[in-house]
Amino acid sequence: MIAIVINTYWITVLEVRWYSLDGSCLPIFITPVFILFVLILLNHLLTLLIPRYALSPSELIVSYAMVFISETLSGHDMLQNLFGQINHAFWFDSPSNRWKELFLDYIPGWLAVTDRAALTGYYQGDGSPFSWLIIRSWLVPLTVWGFFVILLGIWMISFAGIIRKRWMEHEKLVYPIVQLPAMMVQPQAVRRLYLSKPFLAGFLLAGLIALMNGLNELYPQFPSFSRYIKLHDMRQYITERPWSAANPFQISLYPFAIGLAYFLPLDLSFSCWFFFVLRLAEQILGAVFGWEQIPGFPFFGQQASGAWLILGWLALWSSRGWLLYTLSPRAQDRDEPIPFRFAHLSLLVTTILLALFTWAMGMGALTMVVFWIVFYTFSIAITRVRAELGAPHEIVYAQPRNILADLFGTARFTPRELTAISLTHWFNRGYLCHPMPGMLETFKFAQIFQINQRPMAVLVFLTYLLSIPISYWANLVVCYREGATARCIGFKAWVGWEAFNQLASWLQAPQQILNPRRIAMAVGALIVWGLWSVRQVVSSLPFHHAGYALAVSYAMNYFWFAFMISWLLKALILKFGGITAHSDLMPFFVGLIVGDFTAGSIWGIIGPVRGFRNYRIYIF
Repeated sequence: MIAIVINTYWITVLEVRWYSLDGSCLPIFITPVFILFVLILLNHLLTLLIPRYALSPSELIVSYAMVFISETLSGHDMLQNLFGQINHAFWFDSPSNRWKELFLDYIPGWLAVTDRAALTGYYQGDGSPFSWLIIRSWLVPLTVWGFFVILLGIWMISFAGIIRKRWMEHEKLVYPIVQLPAMMVQPQAVRRLYLSKPFLAGFLLAGLIALMNGLNELYPQFPSFSRYIKLHDMRQYITERPWSAANPFQISLYPFAIGLAYFLPLDLSFSCWFFFVLRLAEQILGAVFGWEQIPGFPFFGQQASGAWLILGWLALWSSRGWLLYTLSPRAQDRDEPIPFRFAHLSLLVTTILLALFTWAMGMGALTMVVFWIVFYTFSIAITRVRAELGAPHEIVYAQPRNILADLFGTARFTPRELTAISLTHWFNRGYLCHPMPGMLETFKFAQIFQINQRPMAVLVFLTYLLSIPISYWANLVVCYREGATARCIGFKAWVGWEAFNQLASWLQAPQQILNPRRIAMAVGALIVWGLWSVRQVVSSLPFHHAGYALAVSYAMNYFWFAFMISWLLKALILKFGGITAHSDLMPFFVGLIVGDFTAGSIWGIIGPVRGFRNYRIYIF
């Protein structure tokens, strides 16, 4: 619990105040791994000095799981975004953008702070949220949104509890994200892993790169490895048409990404970079044949929408027998995290309550049905991809409100309905730190370390509940002290601009029904379905259907080249050294991850303490 408070405040300072590290943008968060690593080292000292007080591997992994679950709420694309959007329209309304006459009156007062006096300190800084006038303004909207987030959490943990056994014990999915922390806490890990030559080589290599790059930002006389380690734009070397149409075309060699991809199945790591290259080829062909003149071409957002929707439906279809079994009175659920009957009842009740909540916000029947079908389907798809493949799952282009506009246009919806669905942008922007995959992964930890599933489920949900007020506190303290638009470099103001600029555009010039967008969505779905169908017959096919969905989303923009390098290394190791060499060299790739995360976290301490924007190991 102490680690949760520290990590939540740390993440908020890093990502809101300084916009550095971006530790919650990855499928495995940076700071929880660093905290676990520190706990392991301290625990080893405790084992040597006072053995009876040392923590067991299961206690260490539970500590990690609690911090990880808390960051799914405090991280980049959850409650940070809530604070970036709910008050945005009331503060940035002006005669020039005409938001007042367009939609401001359609935002329910119980969902936002409307008093500009209470928001002055929040946006301008040098204030404190701890006065009754400020607390009173925030109390209702934060309580209401907190109730909404709790309902989401109940739905997610209920579905994870129902599907757990099917995906873990029947299909035996590999859960790549779970493997790293599980390896880190194994008995004798200090001797067998941390002191092994491959681990030390990977750890020191990644740590040295991050150290030199960080020093170079502060003192340019130090040499830097950033040119190709971080995103390097290759379009500066390609200026002639049609090749220059490939955009974005960036390469990166993040050590942690090479390490993470080593844990992925070969067919997925291959598919991720292969389909990304195919995506670039699509842009080049569009320039050759003039397709780029079609507004919206190549419709990656629509392709991603169709791909992720079909991924979710395929996950449900492949588990249909198990889902029907869990509804049976004969279903055995003694060892399950949640009794099946209770979990199904929770799904039903929370679905009804969430629908009523969005209806009260202003959504009509069609808006509400489309929104929740898309959200639930995306949630299931992301959880399945994490459980089976462990790949990054950023989906910026695809979200419920865009799918609604693409399918039906916006003219048929009232301003109130469009405003209501725009208010949900904060938790649908990219799904970077979606809570449901993490919940399912904690049940996998329980299985690996032989922890009773039901106490683990209770612990997960209590952690989830506890994290809401802690995240509220951290965001309010940081923003009132530093100023959301004054000194907060990374305050998520762009979340509000994305939500309300798009809304204003729809209200002034409604989006028409455009068949190319619908066709692209269908094409994305058909490609994923076709690849899945072929793999049912030819299991050795190297093209994984999820790889296509990841490539046409935003997820692979940063990682495709690192994944290609890792895929090549793993393929060569398996070909010439076999499974023995693969196992022997795994500590090196673990070292790359832990070394990169440790160096990044140390810079993430030095920067805020010394008052500068520190080097970050990820993105730019």
